[in-house]
Amino acid sequence: MFILKRQDVEISSIQHPKREQQIPILSYQGQTFRLISVFRADQEEEARSFWRDLTDNQGKACVLLEEPDRFSVWGKIRLEQLGTEGGPDTKIAPYTQACLLLLQTVYLDVEDLLGNRQAGLFQKDITEVFQQWHFPQADSPEAVNHLLTVDPLNTLQVPPWEEHHLITLLQELYRLGKEYFGNANFAEGVGDILQDMPANEQSQFMEWLKSSPLGKLWQ
Repeated sequence: MFILKRQDVEISSIQHPKREQQIPILSYQGQTFRLISVFRADQEEEARSFWRDLTDNQGKACVLLEEPDRFSVWGKIRLEQLGTEGGPDTKIAPYTQACLLLLQTVYLDVEDLLGNRQAGLFQKDITEVFQQWHFPQADSPEAVNHLLTVDPLNTLQVPPWEEHHLITLLQELYRLGKEYFGNANFAEGVGDILQDMPANEQSQFMEWLKSSPLGKLWQ
């Protein structure tokens, strides 16, 4: 829909109506957009591909924002819909559980196949990802260690992440996995990894995954 520069838009944040969380909102010519995904400065091609897939293939009204240090994709939303839409927002907790299961599986594979030293380096790398992209409740080594070891299906509370956090996590997890293993075999068999989830939540997550560009990475 639009490719914009930072000076073209106004970015603010509003309180989520159902959770104690601030949501980034982009305003452009009287329209409002909600953050979907963030990319590093060296990921311009991935950002454009992600934006193009949403606009061309899924018919969504989206903005690709170009900034010196990053690219971000924003989806159009009416503020009065926030918290009431029946989209991913209402399913974010099980989606977060699924992403944590994928994260833990990759981490354990690194430990089993490459050893404790590499597992320690992986934990350091994923901590830097969480800090760089400002993931709530993942800003310290202790918090990350908890996320890597707690059973996400039995914990009373998953971290209050938004959809854009989950997309960023799976993008970065795929990048790190390829660096550590030298191939993308770790990203296959997602359904097997999630088999302990309730069937309806697992199928909803898989549908969400396949409907996004992430479905080309995780299968």
